This record gives sequence, C-alpha cells and structure tokens, in this order.
Amino acid sequence: MSSQDSSEGQQCPLAVGVETSSQSASDGETDCEVITVTIGATVPTGFENTAAEEVQEKIGADATISKDRGRIYFQITTDKLSQVHNLRSVDNLFVVVEEYDNYQFKDSKEETLEDLQKLASKLPWTNALKVWKLNTSLKKKRGPHRRPQGPKGKGRRGRNFRDRGKANKDVVETDTMETVTVEIEKLQLEPQAPTTGQGGGSPDLENSPLGEQQEVEGQEPGPKVLKFRVTCSRAGDKHSFSSNEAARDFGGAVQDFFQWKADMTKFDIEVLLNIHNVEVVIGIALTEESLHRRNITHFGPTTLRSTLCYGMLRLSKPQASDVILDPMCGTGAIPLEGAIEWQQAFYLAGDNNDMAVSRTVNNICHIQKKRLDKCSTPGLPIDTVQWDLCHLPMRTNSVDIIITDMPFGKRMGSRKKNWDLYPPCLREMARVSRPGSGKAVILTQDKKCFQKAISRMGGLWRKHHTVWVNVGGLHAGVFLLKRTAGIFGQTPEDVREPLEEESVQMTTPLHSIDDLLAGSVT
Repeated sequence: MSSQDSSEGQQCPLAVGVETSSQSASDGETDCEVITVTIGATVPTGFENTAAEEVQEKIGADATISKDRGRIYFQITTDKLSQVHNLRSVDNLFVVVEEYDNYQFKDSKEETLEDLQKLASKLPWTNALKVWKLNTSLKKKRGPHRRPQGPKGKGRRGRNFRDRGKANKDVVETDTMETVTVEIEKLQLEPQAPTTGQGGGSPDLENSPLGEQQEVEGQEPGPKVLKFRVTCSRAGDKHSFSSNEAARDFGGAVQDFFQWKADMTKFDIEVLLNIHNVEVVIGIALTEESLHRRNITHFGPTTLRSTLCYGMLRLSKPQASDVILDPMCGTGAIPLEGAIEWQQAFYLAGDNNDMAVSRTVNNICHIQKKRLDKCSTPGLPIDTVQWDLCHLPMRTNSVDIIITDMPFGKRMGSRKKNWDLYPPCLREMARVSRPGSGKAVILTQDKKCFQKAISRMGGLWRKHHTVWVNVGGLHAGVFLLKRTAGIFGQTPEDVREPLEEESVQMTTPLHSIDDLLAGSVT
C-alpha cells in the first residue's frame, strides 16, 4: 500500500454521476456501452481556472473547481475519454467510484477502520471499472504503457494487505519504469466469493507467482487475477488513524471482495482513497505517470512541470506572430510547451549557462524526433541562444511576451545575489518589450526581492495580476506584468546601477532579432 499524509489533500476527484446508453458497434462486435462519469484531475495549484477553461474549450464540459486547491472535476461520456488525456493543464486523472461530503468517522480508531473495511463491499465499482478497462485498452492502442516500480530489492508481489509489516516501508518510488502489457479481456473484474480449501480457510493468493488462477487439465483457464494497490492521501488533524492504517485496512477489504492480488509495484490497477477532513473520495487512477512529464528528457536542477508552463503561457494569451522570449530558459520547458501548443508564435530560449543551452537543444531534438516518428511536421518555431541576461543581443521594443522562471535563491543562486540580479533583469526585459502592449509572466519564490524591484520600475512595468502556486513545496508567485507606454531611455528607471561583479559575458556573437527570427542562429 502506498500512502501519504499531507496538509493539502491531493490526488482525488469528486463525485461520480453515472448514466448509461447503448450504441451498436460495427463489424459484428458487441454493443459498446457509453457511460457518463465524473473525471477528477489534479492541476497545478493556482491554475484551477486555467484548467477549467481548457476543459471547456477542448472537451466542451463544464469543470467545477474543488473546494480544495489543485483539483477540478468534470463530467464526460466515455467516447471522449481519449480527449481527456490530451489536456495540457492536468497532472493526473481519476474516475470516481463514490464520494461522501460528510463522512461520519467514529471516535475510536478501531471502529473507524472497521467501517472502512465494510465500505469496500458497498461501493458501486461496476462503472468505474468499465472506464478503467476502456482506458487501459486506449493505452494499448497508443503503445505499451509504463508501470512505476518500487525500490530495488526483494519484491512485494503477492503480499496480503494485512501482512505488510511496518507501514512506512511501503511508500512506493515511481521514478524507475518498465513496460508491462495487460490482457484486459481476461482480467477478473467482478467480485468473487472466497473459495475454501480443505482446511476451510481463505485462498492462498501467494502460491501463484503471476497472480493467476491455476489451470486444471481439461478445463478452460480462468480469468487472470488483477494485481492492485491502494493509495491513501489524508489531510486533517482530527483523525484517529494514519493514512497507512486506512490504506492497509481498506485495501485488505478490497482484496477480500474482489479476490485480487496485492502488489505494491507491478500493479494493474490503483485504487485511491482520499480523506480530507470529513470528505472521503474513492477513485481509480487513469494515469500511471503524471502527464506533466511529457516534453523533457534532459532535466536540470530546477526543471518546471510542463503543466505549470502551460498555465503561465495561457496567462499571457499568445497571439499569432508574437515573439515570445524566455531569457532564463534552463531546460527549455516553457518555450518548448509554447512551441507545441501555440505554433503560430515564435519562441526564443536563452541562458548564460552552456549546460542549460545544451539541455534545451536536446529536449527540442527529442520532441522533433517524436513528431517525425508520428509523421507530423517535425519543425518547431523555436530557437536557442546563449547570452547574458542583462545584455540581451536584441533590438529595443522587439519582443511581445517574456515568460521566465527567475532564480528562487534556493537551489540556484542565493537571496543575496537576487537583490543584485532582479533590478537589471527587469530593466533589460523592459528595454526589449514593446511599449504599451508588451507583457511579462514571471515565476519567483523570492517575493520580497521581486516586489522591491518592481516598485523601482514604476515607469516601465505595471503589475496586473498574481497567481499563487506551489512549486516543489515552495509557495511561489506567478506575476503578470504589463509594459507601460513609457519609452525606454526617457524614464529614471532606465539608468543602470553598477554591479559589483560584471555578469557572465556572452560566448556567442551578438545578433539582431531579424537574424534570430530568420533561424540563422542556433
């Protein structure tokens, strides 16, 4: 069982509404049942409205923002399930089995855990499992799917949920992956009555190394037994139990009800138990790996999630023919996301670090190769340059939008260096931005330094909007700035303050924006 206690409750969709209709399938296939369900999605905190807008725009569904930050939910019919996986703003997807707005927890731990065990057999699993099965078949059509693996060492396959030992040893790592195929038509999805052996006990699920029913000579082989795990996410300080204990007891009841096989790493299905104060949501995961890990193959120390990059880009509202600049691109996550989603604009990714520029080039090449393999147009409207941020090799008033992730002063740089870095950076950004129409979307966790720097830019930038986000556990802000109509060179803010140490010099020659737009610089 995997579990986690958190102060923000994550990974849980809300409320399932189920309607069914039948539609004839062609070529003699069986009828295909179209089910209306509620899909839950986790999104970057602060960008819930952005995600809801995308759902309405691309799927035509009205999304409701959860009262807990970082989640939205919306109803779809199963014929649109494949479109849900193409959303750019969501991290993880779930189909909800059941939701309780005001679950009555008992006073004692023992009674509460006993209630959770009884709950497993009362839930309406049927439609959620149909959606999971359809989702699995869609993944098989797209290609072999990837299965998260746990720590190296002795496997946990076939363990009974109630024999887990110390619960904190069962938190699963998800970085290492392997390819697994599932014969979904032969999986055991219906509840099974426990069978008894000669001793009258429950079946030993650990005797079969593959978690399958044993074949008997002269009989058709039975359905394969699903391997599963339960992940519990709990938030609230008035619970008498831990998330590990809830996952253990609820998972044991699910195992007894379906006769599935417990497997913490090579599972076929992940059941989600989310508890937030008095709200309880049970769901089934539809994503094995977060959708934000889609563009980047060469990671840096501070690589942004693609879903967060999408939110920042959408906040800037790119238009056709816009010149969009990321002067501190890192691994190129922001301009790469933009070049994929808003291809009518042109993107410039730059950094003063040669390793960052190399990672950006490699990530662009990776996406281009993927597009070529899919017979799509491989080219992307993006170019990469190594430069000094405080002396950009670009003409004044030549950029429409600047989007960048500035150093937090944690893993990169320091708070002290930020006080010297932020003011000249904002001045140089103002110089290259178009007066009156230019915009900047800046992500930073060093809010005090940024606010002070902006207060000294009154003649060049105006703060228009702020979105507060969670970045790796840090409370950061995404600031939307609007360029004033002030002409650079005619305001007091244009005068550069001398720095104690000169910034790193460019290692590539200066080029005009016309050369960059022509694609002659790489």
